[in-house]
Amino acid sequence: MDSIIEVQRQTHEEIERFERALSTILSKTHKTHKSHLSAEHQASDILDRIVARSVSLQKAYEDIEGARKTEVELLTVPPAEGGSDLDEFYVRLKRIQDYHARYPNQELNGIEIELANIVETVEEADNEEYEQEDPINSLFSGEERYGLCLDLYTSHAQYNNLKHLPRRLQYLQYLDVLATISSSPLHSELTKECRYTKEYESYLSGLYTYLLSFSKRTQPLVDVDSLQQRAEEEFDILWDEGKVEGWESASKQNGANEGVWCQACQRPYAKQTVFDAHLTSKKHLKLAAKLDVSASSAANGANLPNGMAAQTNGTAKSAVSKTRAAARLTHLITAILVPLLPTVAETKANVERRFSLTAREREDELIDDAPVAAPVDPEGAAPEEEPEEEERIYNPLKLPLGWDGKPIPYWLYKLHGLGVEYRCEICSDFVYMGRKNFERHFQASRHAFGMRALGLPNTKHFHEITKIEDALALAEKLKKEGRKEISQNETTEEMEDEEGNVYNRKTYEDLKKQGII
Repeated sequence: MDSIIEVQRQTHEEIERFERALSTILSKTHKTHKSHLSAEHQASDILDRIVARSVSLQKAYEDIEGARKTEVELLTVPPAEGGSDLDEFYVRLKRIQDYHARYPNQELNGIEIELANIVETVEEADNEEYEQEDPINSLFSGEERYGLCLDLYTSHAQYNNLKHLPRRLQYLQYLDVLATISSSPLHSELTKECRYTKEYESYLSGLYTYLLSFSKRTQPLVDVDSLQQRAEEEFDILWDEGKVEGWESASKQNGANEGVWCQACQRPYAKQTVFDAHLTSKKHLKLAAKLDVSASSAANGANLPNGMAAQTNGTAKSAVSKTRAAARLTHLITAILVPLLPTVAETKANVERRFSLTAREREDELIDDAPVAAPVDPEGAAPEEEPEEEERIYNPLKLPLGWDGKPIPYWLYKLHGLGVEYRCEICSDFVYMGRKNFERHFQASRHAFGMRALGLPNTKHFHEITKIEDALALAEKLKKEGRKEISQNETTEEMEDEEGNVYNRKTYEDLKKQGII
């Protein structure tokens, strides 16, 4: 099987088989998000194999080493005396027949069996009882829920540990900050002093690495690297023009001779006068004292306090290069995070939902999400076959199930109004079906968490209030009425003296202070 032409023919056949398997996988509908994602990863793996074989096939046709040309010349050489034009052909045919006679059951490099296993795995992934270890499980953490949510707890911790941070954010507030990227630059709430630090650049690098990995894991059929390459090219053009949003002042210094970098304070200064003024500050003197100044820098900067030299021009460009790295990461994160904004919103909703659960409910949720292991017989005997499941219940109207696991009667469904939706804005726009469920939810943990988030008590006064604006307005009204009631008590409460005369409380207290009573 050393014929170049046969290798090319076999490669064409392999590509066709891969394309058929790819069509089968992509045309199948899936019941769950996990099975759909697993099918996309299988399809991505097949595409990689098609590309690899196409590259090798192209190299074979280019025939740089001349092996194909030599074989073609061998097949077209004029026959010897008494020979035939087909002598070489029959020699090669005999070789192929002998090969297949020795290995009659051999598949085409095992590809047929491999593709059958891939398609079977995709089909079984839709089966809820499919317990075989799925490689998708190892790609995502429990918080990511197979790509439905983001796991940004590490980035959140790095953000809160930044120097010169105006204020620390809770996790939900941090997600809100990321969600504003569509309307404002990333972390525009931070000061320049904070964004020009080395810790901020390290934070951006970690956030970008995670988002890039998450995008590749959740979108295996998308060429994420090409999109990022395009974003880098766009950033280079905007940086040269000084139009990088949020970094205009820094990009304008690119290639310029303006600006001074302070080695002790590790920050740039726009003008020489500002740099000279800060040299006498206590902060600079303290940082300069901790800095080990080399002999050369001390000789060059003898005129400045503590031997610190104003590193202009070259050091200014170094500061700009550091700023450029942070600006580049910000631009790349923006390009990759904008398509993930729905995922950020889903992450926030999931975190809020988990906050509203009790400890027992969280434990039950972890148990439900854990994979079920197949039962093992200690004696090594084969497990008994489970009885077949009952037929699926016919429920075209999608009625709720009763205690017996069967749909409730339609008249009962209409009687309780289970078809009527009640939306509660305080519960993050959660929809309750039926009046009874709606009234119960005011004392449930989800509604109580929403009221606590608004800073309001979950009392009977707020019963039937579902909008945040109405709840805040009612709370303000109750405050005003409480003050009014106090003032009315002072004027309407009656007091009686020893002689039986009746006064209101305020008058009684005034007369008593004057000694009249």
